[in-house]
Amino acid sequence: MTDCGCDKAKAELEEFLHNELDAQQCQDIRDHMANCDDCSAEHLVGLTLTTKVKEACQEKAPDELKQLIVGAIDRLDARA
Repeated sequence: MTDCGCDKAKAELEEFLHNELDAQQCQDIRDHMANCDDCSAEHLVGLTLTTKVKEACQEKAPDELKQLIVGAIDRLDARA
């Protein structure tokens, strides 16, 4: 077990949240956060934001809006 330190943990937090690090890097960050309240709190904020953005992106545009957009694209294609 190695402590990667606050600078490294914070610098790689985004990648950690999106599972973009290798297993050892993830473990190093987990180990660090287990003993660092500041990094642990920052991770919680990042996790909350990521979850809320994913939830917000689940909304679907109304059919009327989709039709307006498709119609506008069709008109632009017809001009080209």
